[in-house]
Amino acid sequence: MDVAKLCTVLTLFLNLGAAYVNVALNKSTWQKYVYVGRSWGAERAVDGQKTNLSELGNQCTVSGNRKTTAEWKVDLGKVYQIHHIFIQYRTDNLEWSLLNGMTSRFLGFSVFISNTTNKKDGILCFKDSYYTKATIPNPINITCPRNVSGRVVIYYNNRTHPPYPAGYSTYAYNELCEVEVYCMYLLLP
Repeated sequence: MDVAKLCTVLTLFLNLGAAYVNVALNKSTWQKYVYVGRSWGAERAVDGQKTNLSELGNQCTVSGNRKTTAEWKVDLGKVYQIHHIFIQYRTDNLEWSLLNGMTSRFLGFSVFISNTTNKKDGILCFKDSYYTKATIPNPINITCPRNVSGRVVIYYNNRTHPPYPAGYSTYAYNELCEVEVYCMYLLLP
């Protein structure tokens, strides 16, 4: 490599330093309470598609109805130091607002990072305890605590201890249209 190219690469490296890479894309997934009779499998949440956010768009996972817990997992294949997680929830292609019925289903969710498939073995990365139907963002970017590493990312929601905060749905759901897990990738020459 000549000196000019080397200087260009080093300048880019020093200026950019690193990029974030979605390490969840097309990885192995699992969900509790699969919706029977539909093609709304857990893999839909890591297929890279998020242009049709309705249940019939075949881009979202939808869990079974009338359950008190909802759980979804992606196995990243190896341990990564996780920087942030992007979640795009189902909207039925309607404006995400207080009037969208999906907001009540999204409220109260948690995200865990684990080296096993058990959330109890992991670290709580995020727990929604303050959003309302009017304030919960979608999509949402969750920045994990510094230096959190793990192999399995677990989305969890429950409706097991009533009464629930105002605006919460009666049952728990995971209706995830896309989950992206980002780790830092060093740009090396």
